Amino acid sequence: MTANDFAQDGRLDQFLRTSSLVSPDHGVVPLTGDASTRKYFRVVPSTGPSIVLALHPGPIEFATLPFVEVADLLRRMPLPVPGVIGHSDSLGILALEDLGDVTLQAHLGGSGIGRHAALYREAVGFIAQLQRRGAELASESLSPYRLAFDVEKLTWELDFFVQHFLEGYRRATFSLAERAALSDEWKAIAGELAAEPRVLCHRDYHSRNLMVHAGGLFVIDFQDARMGPDTYDLASLLRDSYVDISEAELDEFIGHFLSLSGRSDAAEFRRRFDLMAVQRILKALGTFGNQAAARKYRLCAVHAPHDRVRANEPGAISALRPPSRFAGDAHYRIRLAARIGLLCCSDSSACPHGFTGTSGSRAITCLK
Repeated sequence: MTANDFAQDGRLDQFLRTSSLVSPDHGVVPLTGDASTRKYFRVVPSTGPSIVLALHPGPIEFATLPFVEVADLLRRMPLPVPGVIGHSDSLGILALEDLGDVTLQAHLGGSGIGRHAALYREAVGFIAQLQRRGAELASESLSPYRLAFDVEKLTWELDFFVQHFLEGYRRATFSLAERAALSDEWKAIAGELAAEPRVLCHRDYHSRNLMVHAGGLFVIDFQDARMGPDTYDLASLLRDSYVDISEAELDEFIGHFLSLSGRSDAAEFRRRFDLMAVQRILKALGTFGNQAAARKYRLCAVHAPHDRVRANEPGAISALRPPSRFAGDAHYRIRLAARIGLLCCSDSSACPHGFTGTSGSRAITCLK
């Protein structure tokens, strides 16, 4: 949707005329939106700072918007989020502080994390602060504290992977016995994760939802915040679909989080982190499979979790194999790999990614 499309229904022009937020002499630039039904536009005045308009499909109730409620909660922690500088309930518009276009992912570019470790430590620090202050500010009157990643929600996300990636994108078929086996695995994983200590979670905390602005990071896309496992946001960030993080960097950032949180259970936390990462990777694959079907494109390094679904690198199934020091979770990874049973290499006996196996009469290889 373009600026002209909104100009035709009058909402954009009407808001800008009546709000006095920018000078009459201004330009409007459509921005790439998120996966929601909202559309975003940058308004650039002849003088003064630009602003961003979030246009909803219809009227809104500002006082009850999750975005507004969670933004206020995060500011109290305090965590840096975009300011809300105006709104119109009847027009369905929020006017937001413009944080620019540079996400953490874009800032990293092709240089890797090494040169930008300080920003990642800052991002990890935000998670520790969100958990600590989130507990201190907890109130049942706030919607994030009434929502949670429970067994039902975590299982739904894993089923989403089966439906949209395995069946939808990969065109896999499963026998009743195989479906039952997958269901058993999902129940085991979801049950263990749901039993982890619950903290306030951003829910979608990764490099595309962190903006680099004014020399630091700002958090965006937080409106779906809810209670969840204490490994959830950290796994989303450090097993990000869009950024490669080495094992050494991973160990450093997890250690930084544990230090900030005053924890000493490093081995057990890492075991739970790895299991959470499996769930997050599978959910991400489901999302990309769904998007691929909707937009009719093939998954590639740009669109899919590139550290899990890229030629010449281990894929999602090989990623299910745990480091040797966490061999206690091996049954999850190995059994999952066997149950999924997707062939990505033409010759399973010569898989370049080093993973082969069997499930009954079917050869199993990694998913590159």
